[in-house]
Amino acid sequence: MKELELQKAFMLIEPGPVTMITTSLGGKNNVMTISWTMVMDFSPRFALLTGPWNYSCEALVKTGECVIGIATADLVDMILDVGTTTGRETDKFATFGLTPLPATYVGAPLIKECYANIECRVVDHIKHHDIFVLDGVKAWIDEERKEKRILHARGDGTFIADGEIFKRREKMGSKLPPGV
Repeated sequence: MKELELQKAFMLIEPGPVTMITTSLGGKNNVMTISWTMVMDFSPRFALLTGPWNYSCEALVKTGECVIGIATADLVDMILDVGTTTGRETDKFATFGLTPLPATYVGAPLIKECYANIECRVVDHIKHHDIFVLDGVKAWIDEERKEKRILHARGDGTFIADGEIFKRREKMGSKLPPGV
């Protein structure tokens, strides 16, 4: 094995799904791109990391809700445009041609162009690390969408899309929650 520079170690774990986090504060919808998310257990509990450097953070703190949109490979350029533009001065939905759809339980919108959306409520904010713990309250999926490959950031400006699927449900059966 070859030694890897320690400051690059995050790139080995970074490739979670690229997500689009929507918020709404004072009637203004916003969306940010983020790949720092994680599943916390088999319940619909998730976590994401963001902080005051992101315009959406204030809305997360004040409203305690958001939507996690699951982006797909065909959206890579739009995802990067959204992620490199601040919502402070820009209506990202209008600028980047995103379609906001009403959510059922939260004020933040779903994103029509995303393969899936999860309405969430903030249940904890670990301020020291700027981690938001979220409970999903409703999930949506567009099974008719042609592109379903999930996009993953590698942390160095390159991305990977899901590829070959390895089915091992029979081996995992006893570890999977009911209904999965």
